[in-house]
Amino acid sequence: MPRYRTIRRVHHSAADMFALVADCEAYPQFLPLCTALRVRRRETREDGVEMLLAEMEIGYKAIRERFTTRVALDAARSEILVEYVDGPFRHLRNRWRFRDIGEQAATKRSEVEFFIDYEFRSRTLGALMGAVFDDAFRKFADAFEARADKVYGRS
Repeated sequence: MPRYRTIRRVHHSAADMFALVADCEAYPQFLPLCTALRVRRRETREDGVEMLLAEMEIGYKAIRERFTTRVALDAARSEILVEYVDGPFRHLRNRWRFRDIGEQAATKRSEVEFFIDYEFRSRTLGALMGAVFDDAFRKFADAFEARADKVYGRS
């Protein structure tokens, strides 16, 4: 069962990084393997957590797959949780956590934790895409940090 976890310190606030990751419709512009993303449903629960039902298309060379996830955007806890709904995986879980660091809020530095745990349903697809996915997930943190620098500027 492949899994990956990283914690990065970035030159942007936790709120800015949360907003950047929450803007999933922009993923095809910068995220490795993501060729399309469509939010099928969006609602806000009574506790203020925004819930999305999102469909992502991933592609590598001639292989194209779509999968659906339920995304919980919890701004109050600075956390984004992604649960697998349907597609080529046996399971997929993803978590983002954001925390401001430094003694002054004006420093605009934060710590971003990214965790993903997944397994393909098909051994064949896992054999074909496993190494590509592992490499892509390791580049996700870089892709989001580069996107933040582009959107918010480098401090």
